[in-house]
Amino acid sequence: MTEAVRQVLETARRRFTTKHYDPAKHISREQMEALLEVLRLAPSSVNIQPYIQPWHHYVVASPEARAKLMPAVKDFNIERVRHADAVILLAIEKNVGEDAWLDKLFAQEVADGRLPSGAKADEIDQLRRTAAKAYCRDQAAAERWASEQVHIALGFVLMAAAQIGVQTTVLGGLWFEQVDEIFGIAREDRHVVVGLAVGVGDPADANAVRPKSRLPMEEIVTLL
Repeated sequence: MTEAVRQVLETARRRFTTKHYDPAKHISREQMEALLEVLRLAPSSVNIQPYIQPWHHYVVASPEARAKLMPAVKDFNIERVRHADAVILLAIEKNVGEDAWLDKLFAQEVADGRLPSGAKADEIDQLRRTAAKAYCRDQAAAERWASEQVHIALGFVLMAAAQIGVQTTVLGGLWFEQVDEIFGIAREDRHVVVGLAVGVGDPADANAVRPKSRLPMEEIVTLL
């Protein structure tokens, strides 16, 4: 086994969902910035390589922001939101199939030097627009597709957090429409679909020492 393979498997095996955080301890600024950069760099798909990134992230870190969030937290997550160092709210952009959004992405890729010049760039742009509009054929389809992309980013940041020693809890237990209202997110044509608590785990968290329980490989993987 190579060292790279060993390290990635070790990270996956030791990662766990944190149930209790130590409110007296904090992750470093460097760690938080790394997690946000991983979210920024995470892939999303529109069936061709140039990416649409249909998300925006809100970091709830100040006492004032946390207090505003609390009424939208379901009871079983109250302690985690209260004691974690921060909560990252992952929101979808609701207008990803619209021309203005696709224009913005195309301009950014041109500025970054990602696309070839001339007709080839226009061809790639048109392919993406066709695919994006197929995925986003109506508002419900667009929001479902965007939410799927956000969860790809969520997977990336969960693995990254474990690798750099940050504990995490995925927060599906929020009243998301209420979150949108509290922070004015709905007015920005966005919708929060999942949250992520990040922080330093309480050493007494029993989940840290419980063995992982997963179905055996042969029950979840079929080689064709």
